[in-house]
Amino acid sequence: MRMLMNVNLPHEPFNTYVKDGSVGRRMNDILNELKPEAVYFTETNGRRNVILVVDLENPSQIPVLAEPWFLAFEAEVRFQVVMSPEELQASGIDKIGNKWS
Repeated sequence: MRMLMNVNLPHEPFNTYVKDGSVGRRMNDILNELKPEAVYFTETNGRRNVILVVDLENPSQIPVLAEPWFLAFEAEVRFQVVMSPEELQASGIDKIGNKWS
């Protein structure tokens, strides 16, 4: 199941890692381990944010994906199910709409 993984990074310890030069290594270690489909860096509500597209085969993978961020950055992590246009079409949404209209 394709998921958006939203990682909100607090200023600390991130600022400390930027200052000591370790932030790139820490970030790369996590990304190399998780192997997301895509990664985007942005800002949300004045804080650093990482958005990853990951494929979740089983809910037991959630700790594998989230714990590195919790432990390395004290981050907040949220998961959101997403689908492609083809997956939406395959859902039968037109029939659902007709049934409940």
